[in-house]
Amino acid sequence: MFGGIFQPTHLVLILVVVLIIFGPGKLPDVGKAMGKSLREFRRATSSALEEEEKDKKPQVVPAQETTQTK
Repeated sequence: MFGGIFQPTHLVLILVVVLIIFGPGKLPDVGKAMGKSLREFRRATSSALEEEEKDKKPQVVPAQETTQTK
């Protein structure tokens, strides 16, 4: 079910190492900074993808109807 690095014991080990390095007082600040970084990364990648999609779409010019009066 759990494969690779995201096994529960690995996550606990990573949390313990982070707690030892940063300490319990700095842990909320580290989480807040990581959240801001992730949010900014998502915003940047989504805007880049939107611009790329906009460039790929062909520009469709609507045909104008001409009315001739006689």
